[in-house]
Amino acid sequence: MAAGAKSFLADAGYGEQELDANSALMELDKGLRSGKLGEQCEAVVRFPRLFQKYPFPILINSAFLKLADVFRVGNNFLRLCVLKVTQQSEKHLEKILNVDEFVKRVFSVIHSNDPVARAITLRMLGSMASIIPERKNAHHSIRQSLDSHDNVEVEAAIFAAANFSAQSKDFAGGICNKISEMIQGLATPVDLKLKLIPILQHMHHDASLASSSRQLLQQLVTSYPSTKMVIVTLHTFTLLAASSLVDIPKQIQLLLQYLKNDPRKAVKRLAIQDLKLLANKTPHTWSRENIQALCECALQTPYDSLKLGMLSVLSTLSGTIAIKQYFSIAPGTTATTARSFDLVKLAQECCYHNNRGIAAHGVRVLTNISASCQEKDLLALEQDAVFGLESLLVLCSQDSSPGAQATLKIALTCMVKLAKCRPHLSQSVVESLLTQLHSAQDAARILMCHCLAAIAMQLPVLGDGMLGDLMDLYKVIGRSATDKQQELLVSLATVIFVASQKALSSEVKNVIKQQLENVSNGWTAYRIARQASRMGNHDMARELYQSLLTQVASEHFYFWLNSLKEFSHAEQCLTGLQEEDYSSALSCIAESLKSYHKGIASLTAASTPLNPLSFQCGFVKLRIDLLQAFSQLICTCNSLKTSPPPAIATTIAMTSGNDLQRCGRISTQMKLSMEEFRNLATRYGDLYQSSFDADSATLRNVELQQQSCLLISHAVEALILDPESASFQEYTSSGAAHVESEYERRMLSVFNHVLEEHTACLCNAVIALLKVPLSFQRYFFQKLQSTSIKLALSPSPRNPAEPIAVQNNQQLALKVEGVVQHGSKPGLFRKIQSVCLNVSSTLQSKSGQDYKIPIDNMTNEMEQRVEPHNDYFSTQFLLNLAILGTHNITVESSVKDLNGIVWKTGPKTTIFVKSLEDPYSQQVRLQQQQGQPPSQQQQQQQRTAYSRF
Repeated sequence: MAAGAKSFLADAGYGEQELDANSALMELDKGLRSGKLGEQCEAVVRFPRLFQKYPFPILINSAFLKLADVFRVGNNFLRLCVLKVTQQSEKHLEKILNVDEFVKRVFSVIHSNDPVARAITLRMLGSMASIIPERKNAHHSIRQSLDSHDNVEVEAAIFAAANFSAQSKDFAGGICNKISEMIQGLATPVDLKLKLIPILQHMHHDASLASSSRQLLQQLVTSYPSTKMVIVTLHTFTLLAASSLVDIPKQIQLLLQYLKNDPRKAVKRLAIQDLKLLANKTPHTWSRENIQALCECALQTPYDSLKLGMLSVLSTLSGTIAIKQYFSIAPGTTATTARSFDLVKLAQECCYHNNRGIAAHGVRVLTNISASCQEKDLLALEQDAVFGLESLLVLCSQDSSPGAQATLKIALTCMVKLAKCRPHLSQSVVESLLTQLHSAQDAARILMCHCLAAIAMQLPVLGDGMLGDLMDLYKVIGRSATDKQQELLVSLATVIFVASQKALSSEVKNVIKQQLENVSNGWTAYRIARQASRMGNHDMARELYQSLLTQVASEHFYFWLNSLKEFSHAEQCLTGLQEEDYSSALSCIAESLKSYHKGIASLTAASTPLNPLSFQCGFVKLRIDLLQAFSQLICTCNSLKTSPPPAIATTIAMTSGNDLQRCGRISTQMKLSMEEFRNLATRYGDLYQSSFDADSATLRNVELQQQSCLLISHAVEALILDPESASFQEYTSSGAAHVESEYERRMLSVFNHVLEEHTACLCNAVIALLKVPLSFQRYFFQKLQSTSIKLALSPSPRNPAEPIAVQNNQQLALKVEGVVQHGSKPGLFRKIQSVCLNVSSTLQSKSGQDYKIPIDNMTNEMEQRVEPHNDYFSTQFLLNLAILGTHNITVESSVKDLNGIVWKTGPKTTIFVKSLEDPYSQQVRLQQQQGQPPSQQQQQQQRTAYSRF
C-alpha cells in the first residue's frame, strides 16, 4: 500500500504543462482553495513533484506554509495527505525558512478533541523531528500522548518518540525511564510492549544511556521468554550495539549463545540475521572463537535452512580480515594444516550439498580462503574449490529458474576471483566453462559469457584457446529472435572480441554478420558494434554502423550513427601504418583526419539541448588535434633531411647565445611541437576533471591518452631539445664557423647522424602509438551515473541583461544556494563530499573619473567549500565593489569526491552589478567642482548617519 501511495504521489500531475516556479505554485494554491475535497487532495499530492522540479528554499518555504494551513483547517483525510507529502519530501524539510510559523500551524491541531487528528499531528511532528529536535512543547505532547487511552494516538506517539529519540539526546535521555516503566508495567498490553521496545535502539547518544538501555534489554530477554518478545528484544539489542559500537563483541557472543542453545527456529533465524548484519558492519570484531562456534553450530544443525543462514554469515566473513584472524596461529600453539580447521571441513562438506544455496556458500568460502591465505600451502583446497565450482556450474547451467541463476552468479564470481588470484587454475576453469557452454540454458550462457570475458581480460593468453569453441557456438545459436537469444548474441560477440585481441579474421567477421542478418534486430547489432568500438575492432564496427544508418527513426540518431561510422573508418585508416615508412604514415593520418572531420560535423548535428554530447565532442576534438600534432611532428622530423642546418648556424647560435640554433630551424619547430603536446596533455587533464560521472575504464582511457602526449613531449625534450646534448654537438669545433679537417668533418657527420637517429626514434614512437587501436569506452555511449548542480544567486536581477544596482560605499552580500541533482543511480562510481564555490568579479566598464585604479580593487577572488546536506547547500560571499562602473560577477562550482579528488563539473553562473556613487560623495564632488566647501550641517548629518551603523 505504501508503495502504491508513493507511485501515486510520484505520477500525479503527469503530462501537465511546463510552468515556472511561481505559476506552478499559484496553480496548486488555486486547487488548495477549492471548495471540492477531491481537487484539494489532488493539489496536495502534486506538491512532491513541484519540490523535485524547483528544489530551492524560497518556493519550498511558501509551499510548506500553505500545506500547514491546509493541515490546520482541513479534515483528517487532508491532514493524512499532507503527512504523506511531508514524509515523502523529508529531505526538503530543512529548506523551510519560517520553521516557527510552520510548526505553530501544525501544532495547533494537537489540542483537538479528535484523537485521530491528534495522532496524525504526532506523526507529522515525528516526521519533522530532523528540523525541530529540541522543541520542548513537542516533547511534552509526545510524553502526554503515551499515556492516552486511544490506541491510534499511542501508536502515533511511539512513532514520534522513536524519531525524536534518534535526533535529540535530551529527549532520548528523558524518555528512556518512561519507556522502561511502560515496558515493565503490568498494565501495558504485550502488543504495545513489542512496539515500545524498538525505541531503545536509538539510546546510543552517550555511553551511560546506552549502558542503561542494554541492562533493560538484558532484563527483558530473561523476564519475557516468549518468542515474539525475545525476537524483538534481541534485534533491538543488535541495532543498539551496532550504533554504540562498544558492545559488539558481547552482542556476537549473546547471539551465538541463542543460536546454539535456544531450540526455537524463529529465534535461531533472527540470531543468524543479526549475525549477518554484524558480519557486514564490523567483521574485524569477530574473534577466532566466534567463527569456531558458528562453524560448530553449522556442522551440528540438521536443518538446511539454518545451515544456509550460518554459511551465508561465514561466506561474508571469509571475504574480510576475519578469515586471516581465524587462520593465524596463536603464540605457543603448534601449527596445523588448513584442512584440519572446522571451517574448511564445513565448506568441503557443503560443496556438494543437494541444496544449491548451501553449495554456493561452501564454494565461496573455499575460494575466499584460497585467495586470502596465499602464504599457506592450499593445493588440496584449491582443487576442492575448482571441483565444487565445476559441479555447481553443471547443476545450475541446466536450470533457468531465478534461484539457479542467482547461485550461478555466485559460482561465476568465484571463478573470476580464483583465476585472478591463482592463475595456474585458470586453464581448467576456462575449459569447464567452454564445455558447459554448449549444453547450458540461454540465461546461463549469457552469465557464462560475461565470466569468460572477465577472465580473458585478466589473462589475455587464454583468449586464443577460447576462439574455436566460441565460433562453433556462434554458428549454432540464434535460431529464434527471443530476448535471451539477442542478449546471448551480444555476450558471445563480446567474448570473441576480447579473445581475438587484435584484428578479427574475415572468417570470424562473416560468421557474426551472417548471424546478425538471420535473426537480430537493430538494437542487438548496435550493441555488438558498440562492443567492437570498445575493443578496438573498428572495421567490424564501421560495417555494422553503416548497415544501421537506414534503420533509425530520427535525424539525431542518424547523425549519431553516421558520426560513429566515420570515427570507426578514421581509426581503421590508421591500422595500415608501418614502421620506418613515414610518407605512408602521413597519408594514413591525413585520410584519418578527413573522416574525423566528417564525423565531428555529424556528432555536432546529433547533439540536442537536453543531450549536448559534450564529453563525446571534447574527446573527438582532442583526438583530431592529437593526430594533427603527430602529423606535424613527423613532418618536422623529415624536414631535417630536406632542410639541414645552414653553415652559419654555429655563428648564429653564438651571437644569439642560444645553443639550439646550431641545429637550424628544426629546433624552433621542435620547441613548438613539444609545447603543442604539453598543451594537449593539459586539455586531456581538463576533460578528465570534467567527467565526474564517467566509469573508471573511460577515465583510465583518457588518462592513457594524456600520458601518450606527455611521453612524446618528454621524448622531444630529451632527444632533441635538451641543452646539454644540443650543445654537445659543437663542443669539438672550438667555435669555428667552418670545417678545418677531415676528422672534424667525419665527426660532425656522425653527430648529424645521431640527430637523425633521434628524429627517426620519434617518428617510430608516433607510429607505435597510433598502431594501438583507440578504444571508445562505455561513457562515450552510455551514462550510468548522472550528477548535476543547479545554482541560484540572490540578489538576482528580474531581467538577466539588467545589472543589480549597489552603492560603492557598501559591500554586496551574495548568497549562493545550490541543489545536487542525481539520475536513477546516484553515487554509482563516486559520491560528492563537498562543493567548491569560486566567486570572481572583474570590472567590465568604468564610469566616472578616469583615475588610476589599484589592481586589488578591480577584482575579487574568493573560494568556499560547503558540504551538501540532503543534496542542498548554501553559503554567502561579501564582495567589495568600490570602483564605479559595471562589474561582472562569476560563480563557478566544482565538486570534491570522497577520495579528495576535485572535479570541474560546473555550472558557471554570471550576473552583472552596477556600482553607483553614494549620494553624499556625489554631492561633495559636485560642490567641489562648483568651488563650494561642504556645509558644517551636511558633515554633521553624514556623521550621524554613519554612527547609526
